[in-house]
Amino acid sequence: MENYDYFKMFGFNRKFKISERRPPPDVIDVFNLFTNRDSQMSPPQFRRFLIGYQGEQGVTIDDAERIMGQVLRHFRPTFTHCSFTLDDFFRYLFHVDLNGPIIDQVHHDMTAPMQHYFIYTGHNSYLTGNQLYSNSSEVPIIKALESGVRVIELDLWPNSAKDGIHVLHGRTMTTPVTLSKCLKSIKEHAFVNSPYPVIITLEDHLNSNLQAKVAKMVTEIFGDVLYSPEAGDNDEFPSPGALKYRIILSTKLPKGCEGSKQLGGESLPKVSRDSSEKEMNSNQDNCVSSSTQELSQFLDIEFEDEDVKYEQKASPEYNQLIGIHAAKVKDGLRKALMVGSGKGKRISLSEQTLEKGASLCGTDIVRFTQKNILRVFPKGTRVTSTNFKPLTAWMHGAQMVAFNMQGYGRSLWMMHGMFRSNGGCGYVKKPDFLMTKGPNNEVFDPKGTLPMYMVGVPADVSKKKTRVIKDDWIPIWDEEFTFLLSVPELALLKIVVRDHDVSDKDKFGGQTCLPVSELRNGIRTVPLHNKKGEKFKSVKLLMKFQFE
Repeated sequence: MENYDYFKMFGFNRKFKISERRPPPDVIDVFNLFTNRDSQMSPPQFRRFLIGYQGEQGVTIDDAERIMGQVLRHFRPTFTHCSFTLDDFFRYLFHVDLNGPIIDQVHHDMTAPMQHYFIYTGHNSYLTGNQLYSNSSEVPIIKALESGVRVIELDLWPNSAKDGIHVLHGRTMTTPVTLSKCLKSIKEHAFVNSPYPVIITLEDHLNSNLQAKVAKMVTEIFGDVLYSPEAGDNDEFPSPGALKYRIILSTKLPKGCEGSKQLGGESLPKVSRDSSEKEMNSNQDNCVSSSTQELSQFLDIEFEDEDVKYEQKASPEYNQLIGIHAAKVKDGLRKALMVGSGKGKRISLSEQTLEKGASLCGTDIVRFTQKNILRVFPKGTRVTSTNFKPLTAWMHGAQMVAFNMQGYGRSLWMMHGMFRSNGGCGYVKKPDFLMTKGPNNEVFDPKGTLPMYMVGVPADVSKKKTRVIKDDWIPIWDEEFTFLLSVPELALLKIVVRDHDVSDKDKFGGQTCLPVSELRNGIRTVPLHNKKGEKFKSVKLLMKFQFE
């Protein structure tokens, strides 16, 4: 038996039936269809299969011969004639690099302004584990960049001597890592997976002297790779395509620096926690009720971990390096979401703020994200580095949905699935309905008639389950499921394989999540991953996809 399975289970103390590996009936039928029941498939016949069954347009005879040669050289190095037997054809179908389930090249328009894209975003990117007492390290930053993450978050704090800069999760027992080590790791690994820009969001707790040190460090390490906007830049954010192989800093400007050049626009005044509830209650333009409890909850989560009472003087060297301006929030969410003239800006909201804002002023959020950048981060109580479901944020156009990449779980699988789109480059073009306006300047209303999703909107989740096949190393389910979709651009297909246990909870065997808009027609091999999203070497499914 070759190491080539439909599905390979492992780690269970049970005896499994070892079936002979053989193509299933539907694969045999397809082979016979395109060979006229001959025992060999020629390059012209294989080409007709690729075009007529797999929907791959533009395939030439040379392309067919090249693909066949790759398979034959691997399994039959001494082959003399370029043709497929049934077994060769079956091997090709299981070759994930040649017959994967999704498009593996960048194919979205990369010339639109940056706010037109969902961007693969990390949260507390330096943490190795939980949010309270894990180590801070450059290692998770490197792993994130190598997996395609394009937004890295660093929290900057003075060291104990107040003469250096540490990166750590403030007011916790997390151990620090030096800023220089993080920056050097970003420089070395930023473009290993993707050439598109890396954005570093800084949560800054430094005085002006330490900011000047940051500026010197950043300039020395990144050099010309660092993007700094020039005076006279237009109001639009640059495009990912225009910023290939560039690194961008994004943070709030210190008090008194609102006029500095930047991609982001006008900032809002600083506000302390002590006065925030009173100011919120006195404002009549909030999109929340006047309940003191609601207002307090709504505003408090705007600030993440920033010490908002800490006022500081400007460091001009530091300020000139800020590429994307993160605005300070004051006087409620609706005020922050006002879209005026001038350059775009970025604001950050917690998941609770986003949920509440979505229920009360969803169209304002959509309108804001058509010109500006919205970052949504996990609530502070997620101390074990869990994550929230990202669909609400995406439905409202939020570009930076920040995730704890060191965690795992179904929400993280969804994030992995979304950013397998567009060749895994870390930038996914938003659907047109999120970026367009109607004849009366109206925008998409997420509270209107909701599109149907396979994963995401609770009312529209569609779930199917196969029959149980007992104790077989190579199960063949041979079942067909149909899903109705209105907006495939945001639909995700989540696949989970479990080992059935009648007396206990079914055991996890593997998972993947795939962007529906990227699925390729025909019979495709689908690699499975562990709970953390790491791909198994030999655990695969063979599935057929068809769009009608």
